[in-house]
Formats: sequence, structure tokens, C-alpha cells
Amino acid sequence: MLIPLILSGGSGTRLWPVSRQAHPKPFIKLADGRSLLQKTVDRLADVEDIPEIITVTNREHFFVTRDEYATVGAAYRHLLVLEPSARNTAPAVAIGTLAALARHGNDATVLVLPADHLVEDHAAFAATVADACILAEEDLLVTFGIKPTYPETGFGYIERGEPVPGTAGFRVARFTEKPEAEVAAQMLASGRFYWNSGMFCFRASAFLEELAQHVPEIAEQARRCWDAARVEGERVDLSPDLFDALPDISIDYAVMEKSDRVAMVPAAFGWSDIGSWTAVSALVEADASGNRAQGECMFVDSANCYVQSSGRIVAAVGLDGVMIVDTPDALLVAHHDHVQDVKKVAQQLRLANHETYKLHRTVLRPWGSYTVLEEGPGFKIKRIVVKPGSALSLQMHYHRSEHWVVVSGTAMVTNGEEQMLVRTNESTFIPAGHKHRLENPGKLDLVMIEVQSGGYLGEDDIVRFEDKYGRG
Repeated sequence: MLIPLILSGGSGTRLWPVSRQAHPKPFIKLADGRSLLQKTVDRLADVEDIPEIITVTNREHFFVTRDEYATVGAAYRHLLVLEPSARNTAPAVAIGTLAALARHGNDATVLVLPADHLVEDHAAFAATVADACILAEEDLLVTFGIKPTYPETGFGYIERGEPVPGTAGFRVARFTEKPEAEVAAQMLASGRFYWNSGMFCFRASAFLEELAQHVPEIAEQARRCWDAARVEGERVDLSPDLFDALPDISIDYAVMEKSDRVAMVPAAFGWSDIGSWTAVSALVEADASGNRAQGECMFVDSANCYVQSSGRIVAAVGLDGVMIVDTPDALLVAHHDHVQDVKKVAQQLRLANHETYKLHRTVLRPWGSYTVLEEGPGFKIKRIVVKPGSALSLQMHYHRSEHWVVVSGTAMVTNGEEQMLVRTNESTFIPAGHKHRLENPGKLDLVMIEVQSGGYLGEDDIVRFEDKYGRG
């Protein structure tokens, strides 16, 4: 049996302002409206014998991940392993593999897939996975090599060794991390090197043996973490104390570059890690001047530009090689040659604790979403959407009052000791210090306008008394 292990923990800072801490790269929508996470599941359609998909993601992303899977991959059983913090790929793969071993036995074959890559040829992907599984049956740890098309300096490389008899694979001679441009050109010319895709295939027992041999401290701590995990249905919560004790290290450094049981299968499919706005723009057809666009935009005397807009027209005049990404609360303008430096913007915003590093203007919640429409000194206006049958927590704010106006649907409102139905075109007022809750008892979305007023309007001014989603 084959157990896909999807790693959905990447931050995607080079894709700011669309990718943000609370809504990172795996969840961003491409031009067809599907997210990279959904596309990761899509590509499994032609792969056989999959009893379950295991996803390792951040605890804060449980509900959005579950919602993403509700619209894709419904044919699969899912297990979501929730990390309390980011600890790179070695701990994630170790614990995900322990989960596969515990649930499916020693002979389970694990297929590790980053959730932020793009593979469009599903049939070729399935064929390459089948080749990898043959190698994995010989207790080899298999990595997927991508034939390079240009001397990329931002990827790791794999040097092809001797062929593995009777298979489509090769032994791995060595790994090389992100070479200088001249070295990358030499590697490309040699024909022996492949890009390291970050996709792997191995028997669970074989990987755990190599993990114990080369990094026993990770193997032992990952085992403690898995044994102490709280499993409730599709959800696995890991102990913060035990998980945070794991080192921050990649699977490549921890195991693959040390093991003598590593093989490579050349990928028969096209691949992109969607690692920059250049990669995103390549998914859009260019016009005669090399310009590409998503959303409403206009090009005047411009060439080789990319524009992505949402909600308003963007005009590019007299530009060459410029990337423009417009979101409701942040605008990125970058030259094509400096798109890798976008991550520096995200880093500076994080250090400044700026809201646009963490959140979009529209924020997803387990019960629905809210959108900040306008804010200023002493006030904030939101549009709130509550899904049918969902409810916000029973909560209280110290510093703000809230006025709720129902735009469509019917709201069940708890306000202090009183409970009432508030219908379309009706409103209610929640004074500061009152316990309150908002519920949608109907079968359609509840849409409301919330007007906040007070001396402090931060999202952390909240005391939760009860919450069906387990938030503190």
C-alpha cells in the first residue's frame, strides 16, 4: 500500500503579499482557482492503492486544511498531524512516517510530497511513482530528480550514480546544495545532475532504520512525540514541549545525504516549486510583448511585465521586466531580477510585527471568515460570513463594543443573559464587557456588517469561555 505524506508547512515568504503567515503558500489560489494543496491531492488521481493520506501541517491551519480537503480528495481517508511550531522537514517526515507505520504496518510505502509544488501531468507522475515504489521495495530511500533546464542556483542538485539493475533508477553519487552560477552551469552541461525536488519514496521501516542510524536523537524524540500525541478522529495534536525539542533540520541534511541506501528516479513529468513570482507568472500566457496578467490590467509601452490584481485595475506604463502584485491591503512592485528578495520584505514586516506579514484583509476562521472593510482611530468595520450550522465562540471584549447588522440570513445572538434571533435588515448592540456569541442556525451563509468602537480594537482583545473548535 502507498501512503502519501503531504508536508504543508512552507511559509512561502517569496510570494508575499499573497502568501502570509496565517494563509501561506500551500493555500494560495492559482489562476484556475485551485490551491497548491488541492493540486497536490489532484495529482494522486492515477496512483493506485492509497488507503489514507497523512498531512503534516501547523496546528493553526487545521480548519483551513480540512476545508480544502472537503472540496478535493473526498475519496481518501485523511489524517492531519498538527505541528505546534515549525521544525523543518526531518521532524515532519519522521513523525508522519511513524504515523504511517502505526496505522498501516512495516510494509507501508510512504510517498513524501511537499504541498507547495506544481505537477500538471498526472499520468506521468503516477508512472514515476510506480518506478519509485519498485526501488522502495528493495529498501532504498528514493528521491525524485528533475532534469534541469537551466543553471538554477536556488535549488539543490543530485548527481546520478550507477544504474540500479532492473529498475528505472540510479544510485545517488552525491548531493550539492545551491551551487554558484558557474558550478550550476557545469552541472547542467555534464548531464549527470538533477534538481532535488524534495519528493521521496521509501518503506516506513527502511526510513526509520536510517533515521535511527544517522540521527538517533531525532528518531528517539520523534518516537516520544508520536507516542504522546493526542489522536481524535482525523486530528493528531503533538505535544508542544516534546515537538519543540526536535532539531530544526531538513530531511536531506539529516538522512538523505548520509545514507548509503539512497537512489534516484528521474521524473517523467514537468515540475515547478512555485518558488517566486517568476514561477507564478510562467503559468500565465504572455502577450506579444511578453506581458502576463491576472485580473484587470492595462499595459502601455511595457514589456516582459507581470501584473496580478484583485478588485481594481492596474496600469503599467513604460515598464520592462517589472512584477506588480496588488492585494486589498498590500502592493508589491519588484524588478524581475530581484524577485528572490521579496522574502526580505516579509522578514522586515515580521520583525516589525506588521499585520500584513500575518493576515490578509479577509481572514479565514473555522466558522467562516471576516473582511476588514475600513478602520481608523476608535473604529473598525468588518464583513462577517458565518457558515450554516457554525458558531463563533462565547466570548467577551474588554475594550470594544460591537454593533451587528444582518445583511442576509438569520443570526442567533447571545447577548449577556439574553438570546434572540436577528433577521435580515435587523441589528443588535453588544456592549464592552458582555458575554456574547453569534450563531448561524440556517442553511445559507449568514452575512453581517460589524461596526466596532473603542479605545483598542486588536484581535487579541478576546476572552473565550466556550468554543466548539477547541481554541483557547
